[in-house]
Amino acid sequence: MALAPMADVTDAAFRRLIAKYGKPDVMWTEFVSCDGLCSAKGQKALLVDLKYSNSERPIVAQIFGSKPENFYKCAKLLKKLKFDGIDINMGCPDRKVEKQGGGAKLMLNPKLAQEIIRQTKRGAGGLPVSVKTRIGYGQRDIKEWIGSLIEATPDVLIIHARTRKEMSKVPADWRAIKEVVKLVKKSKKDILVIGNGDVKSLVDAKERAKESGADGVMVGRGAFGNPWFFNKRKRRVTLNEKLKVLAEHARLFEKIFPRKSFEIMKKHFKAYVTGFEGAGVLRAELMRTHNTREVVGVLGAKYPKIRLQG
Repeated sequence: MALAPMADVTDAAFRRLIAKYGKPDVMWTEFVSCDGLCSAKGQKALLVDLKYSNSERPIVAQIFGSKPENFYKCAKLLKKLKFDGIDINMGCPDRKVEKQGGGAKLMLNPKLAQEIIRQTKRGAGGLPVSVKTRIGYGQRDIKEWIGSLIEATPDVLIIHARTRKEMSKVPADWRAIKEVVKLVKKSKKDILVIGNGDVKSLVDAKERAKESGADGVMVGRGAFGNPWFFNKRKRRVTLNEKLKVLAEHARLFEKIFPRKSFEIMKKHFKAYVTGFEGAGVLRAELMRTHNTREVVGVLGAKYPKIRLQG
């Protein structure tokens, strides 16, 4: 079971909460620009996004870009930073990422993608190298696209079961994961396959793994606002628990990232505050806050019996 990389979501604050309340087998960082890490000014600004604690191990750093030589340099840096693995993003549909030739754009350039894998492995110094991608760009292209990645022999393939064109607008097709598993087995290469897309619970995850033959399951949105997702013993989360953890999350975010905009936390507020009476009103009030003190004030006024400090 793996926690997916999500921009402005799976930072060190969120991962520490996940580690505390329901730790998966492995976690991913948010993605970080490979080109940025290779410039002195960029590296200084971006290293904050690669912060992690030992409680989060094993932890994999995800990077994106399109220059093989920079992936080699980044891999050496990530090895030095003592990450447990390196992941190459080849599936992100963000236009800014694609404009740099990275993310999903690499699906249109298999030869370049292969060279990026080779150079990352060369610089990784024995760390496992994985690739997170989709099943095609404009349309499904498992045989050609995934086949080209298998040729370069990454240690792990993480497959989001949609095309780039589909974004997240259609249900994930786990039959495609099954096709990838068959393709890897046919190649006789030692590559793990992790499936990703629309996993709503641990029970769901096990069923998806069983039906597809995947070695693992990666969860993204299912864990958003739910640090207990991977906790096998936690069957029910009370409103009190949710709101206490919301406040804890805000406090942790400010402590770890004193210079980052508190606006990033607003994404989490939306995820935590949903599905109960009065959620809309509370959410609107939280969206107007600027710091943890104000968050605690709003929650304390609405729910005075909840212990929010500490």
